[in-house]
Amino acid sequence: MGYFSYVAVLAQVLPVRHPIPLLAVGVNMAVVGGLLLLAWAESLRGSPFFSVLRDWYPAPLMLLAYREMGWLAPAHHRHELEQAWVIWDRKLLNDWGLRAAIELFSPVLPALLELAYLLVYSTPLFSVFMLYVYRKRQRVDDFLTLFLLAILVPYSLFPYFPSEPPRKVFPGELFPSRETFFRRLNWELLEGQGIHTSVFPSAHVAGGFAAAFGMMRLLPEHPWVGRFLLVLAIMIAVAVVYGRYHYVVDALAGLASALAALGVFSLLRGGRAEASS
Repeated sequence: MGYFSYVAVLAQVLPVRHPIPLLAVGVNMAVVGGLLLLAWAESLRGSPFFSVLRDWYPAPLMLLAYREMGWLAPAHHRHELEQAWVIWDRKLLNDWGLRAAIELFSPVLPALLELAYLLVYSTPLFSVFMLYVYRKRQRVDDFLTLFLLAILVPYSLFPYFPSEPPRKVFPGELFPSRETFFRRLNWELLEGQGIHTSVFPSAHVAGGFAAAFGMMRLLPEHPWVGRFLLVLAIMIAVAVVYGRYHYVVDALAGLASALAALGVFSLLRGGRAEASS
């Protein structure tokens, strides 16, 4: 609710085209209203249906939160940030040999990295589903608290770091030497669904690590889930730089966002535990 209210206000302040300011208020009031309505319906009826619906309602809102940041994209990018950031990419991929090391295992490893990048969209759904599978549904709220903190903070910062991905700003430079099916699929998806507001911090990396941290913390009885997601998160972090979707600094900032969300979550959960005791 805080995030969507923030975007509605931001749309009134930033120089965005008409009718985005009105659209942001209307859509986001409906989103907040839906959250309140579901909470009221559950409290009134005590129905498991509304309770389960509240678990899954944030899933489409995550995509909407991302798309709304696209509404706030600047008319023109000066690419000053990108020119500074790409220096570290050149060092990592060329000077320090990361690209060559990955392509020693071509085409398998490049394809797996692109697949990991594609799978990032499924990590919150997979995590909630596993909590259902292992009959730990009471922990869904905790997971969503951590995960949403990790991805919505990067989204909220996008307008302050106007930038575009390296594949757009530096076409052809540092690109993987081999095309794969998953790379083509990712590029097709981004052409239709990508936004042009910012790439800093990387919400892909933040979401991947937040899902891993969340399941390691909230489902310790089945450690394979958290470990699998941690491996996936590491692959996503490598993929965003290798595939030229993000800069190294974006990935590091995304990891920092996930760690900060874990810290805030730990404080909140500790406070609740003390209150209940």
